Amino acid sequence: MIPIKDDNPTELTPYVTLALITVNVLVFIYQLSLGPRGNQALVLRMGIIPYEFTHAVDIPPYASHPLVFNLFAAMFMHGGILHLLGNMLYLWIFGNNVEDAMGHIRFIIFYLLTGVMASAVHIVLMPNATMPMIGASGAISGVLGAYFVLYPWARVHTLIILIFFVTVIQVPAMVILGFWFVFQLLSVFSKSNVAWFAHIGGFLSGMALVRFFLRRKFRFHGSVFRKA
Repeated sequence: MIPIKDDNPTELTPYVTLALITVNVLVFIYQLSLGPRGNQALVLRMGIIPYEFTHAVDIPPYASHPLVFNLFAAMFMHGGILHLLGNMLYLWIFGNNVEDAMGHIRFIIFYLLTGVMASAVHIVLMPNATMPMIGASGAISGVLGAYFVLYPWARVHTLIILIFFVTVIQVPAMVILGFWFVFQLLSVFSKSNVAWFAHIGGFLSGMALVRFFLRRKFRFHGSVFRKA
């Protein structure tokens, strides 16, 4: 199930969402310009290595900046073109509506905050991991959690591929995002190197924090989200 677009119009031009996508793409181009060895060294210096945070040490290659800086820098780096494209697709589809509900300034604060919280969950649950974590997935998971709360019934055009059968259907956001979240939970038990706990932490953080970042005309009435 691959989301393509949603039928959920916005009032504001999503300047922050567009800027985030642009910065992520530019950083990835910079990574490529370094070559394989240079990029690997950059990831080791700027990526989030849980062991460094939980043991207060800096694993070589040594960084010349405070370790906390990595919490922000890592969310703008990616491990490959598919990693980048997948994240930017989800950010474009769901980020513009969340930005619309929050406004530009609140949205960027929300994005960075949920990204940091996603990384914190990964660090706490994988305290001895020495593999660097990079990518916008944690912050984007926060955006997905916010969208899940705000627009559960928004229609999302979704690409379905089953061997030789390919079609596009419209499903409620709560279905596609619910499926995505369950997949993250189940994937925790896999042996892949993906930071699944960061995805889960980001999503739950987004769900919990979204109501505190809304513009005045976007409010919750009880447990129901409504536009004023």
